[in-house]
Amino acid sequence: MTDTTATGTEILSPAELAPYIQHTKIETGVTRDQMIAHAREAVEHGFNAAMIPASWVPEVAAELAGTGVGLATALDFPTVGVMTSAGKAAEAEAIAKLGATQLDIGVQIGWLKSGMYDAFRDDIAGVVNACGIPVKVMLELPLLTETEKETAVELAMDAGATFLKNASSGQIETANPESIRYLVERARDGVKVKASGSIKSYRQALGLIDAGAVLLGTSAGMSIISDTGDENTASY
Repeated sequence: MTDTTATGTEILSPAELAPYIQHTKIETGVTRDQMIAHAREAVEHGFNAAMIPASWVPEVAAELAGTGVGLATALDFPTVGVMTSAGKAAEAEAIAKLGATQLDIGVQIGWLKSGMYDAFRDDIAGVVNACGIPVKVMLELPLLTETEKETAVELAMDAGATFLKNASSGQIETANPESIRYLVERARDGVKVKASGSIKSYRQALGLIDAGAVLLGTSAGMSIISDTGDENTASY
């Protein structure tokens, strides 16, 4: 008898989680050789994408060309909401032209809390319109009130977000099924959910997918697909 998850779907093996994982390497001081090795690792193991700093997009794009592995990067991150809307849109356009195929973006949490809803939405829409590639919106759910969460989700989708994302990293939230279900339940047709934040183990990753996430952002991809990760595994 095939094992199933709580929602009745078949349980995936550790290696079968690779297509859900955005293999992440974004720490300061990463060298060209390390970036190339990271890209090759993503191809070898069949990860969904290599998530890298925007400054390395041209080199990694050349390495991933023709492999079917995506190239993801982040904007207005790791401290979200610090860029101007014009600067964010311009950078998004440049990043896409350099070869990125997916873009995660920070949002203006302060504007949301100030009731500047049109500006919050238009900041996201400016990126969506400028880059022409799937945009994942990092909503930083733990920083928001219940009303702010509802508003942020709706405005992000109004702006054209392809993905809703619970948080930018483990510094904000450890990805959990509750946050993922919250987003999945509110996502409109065609809008998907990405989980992010200290995803370290196979069982944790499986629980997030069971909750409805279709992508997982983590620097512990190798530990997850080999089922060697635990609470002591480093991950952002």
